[in-house]
Amino acid sequence: MKRSTYFFLILILGSLTALGPFTIDMYLPGFGAIAEDLHTDVSSVGLTLSSYFIGISAGQLLYGPLLDRFGRKKPLYIGLLAYILASIGCVLTQNIDQFIILRFFQAIGSCAATVAAMAMVRDIFPVNENAKVFALLMLVVGASPMIAPTAGGYVTTAFGWHAVFIILTVMGILMLLASIFWLPESYKPDTTMSLKPGPIIRNFWQVMKEPQFYTYTLTGAIAFSALFAYVSASPKVFMDVHHVDKKTFGWIFAALSVGFIGSSQVNTLALRRFTSEQILPVALGVQSLVGLFFIFGVMNGWLDLWGTLAVLFVLLCCLGFVNPNTAALSLAPFERNAGSASSLMGALQMGVGALASVFVSLDEANSAMPLALVMTAAAMAALAVLLVCRRTIGRTETAEA
Repeated sequence: MKRSTYFFLILILGSLTALGPFTIDMYLPGFGAIAEDLHTDVSSVGLTLSSYFIGISAGQLLYGPLLDRFGRKKPLYIGLLAYILASIGCVLTQNIDQFIILRFFQAIGSCAATVAAMAMVRDIFPVNENAKVFALLMLVVGASPMIAPTAGGYVTTAFGWHAVFIILTVMGILMLLASIFWLPESYKPDTTMSLKPGPIIRNFWQVMKEPQFYTYTLTGAIAFSALFAYVSASPKVFMDVHHVDKKTFGWIFAALSVGFIGSSQVNTLALRRFTSEQILPVALGVQSLVGLFFIFGVMNGWLDLWGTLAVLFVLLCCLGFVNPNTAALSLAPFERNAGSASSLMGALQMGVGALASVFVSLDEANSAMPLALVMTAAAMAALAVLLVCRRTIGRTETAEA
């Protein structure tokens, strides 16, 4: 593969993967304006984020079998079209209940892009390069939390929160056009793949009972739920607890994202000397210790705005090491069922993340404590799962070069 082709594919796949995070991040600064316009409170608006996570979780189970049965591109087209229509609906919504439902269907559409992109990485690139490719995808994906909330803050201030969803509609259209004209079909449709519930469930079960898959997928899903909790709670923590304005919140969110992006790229360098299996327990151990400090810091009033920023920065750095390694190790054993494996991995990740986001959204305490508790519990539980479940793995399929 030519170098220019390699990076062009990374750009398209990364953009598809970033569509979901961009849809999550861009409207965060508008939570207050949405609550006022729809005559509700910020906690209820937070449920639109939770419904989005639930939609992604459910949708990934839907698209996995479709991607294996019909190839990667046709299901991708359908999902992007659904995303575009739901985004238009969000522009026109009149109440919070409609908004919650539309965000669910927006997620159903956007997750097609994520699942297809993840499966295409396994299709197109050698398995021993997957961890590096996922890290490069994180570089593209990581631009979304840097650009989206900052842009969302300015757009909401200048034009209102409806304009955010107009922009997301345009993004969906651009992604659909890029997929049609520049993305290759990387997988020949498998006509033997049944779409009946029984065979689909058996196929998912075959994937799930692979020790390497369930070990690293569960580890990654539990650890990554800390990110979903952070995204859901950050508007309240920064705008209500620490009293920053919409524009400042956007810049804070972007600055913290540097930790996640930067560490995912440092991970690429670390893979030259260490394996993914060696990196993961260290990252999760540090995440657990910093999380405990977060809890005691909030409990004893040690953390002002700058202290909270420092702790969250380190926690996001740890997640930047965890995500690409668990993703690569989870998918490494699969070739024929890469689409189903990708969708099941994503569904578990989003499902656990949705639970975390619901928890912090429903808690009405004007404090960072709910966020500290969830992020710490996620890190410690993920480390426990990793240490226990990896004993069941025989020979680990490599995810490094």
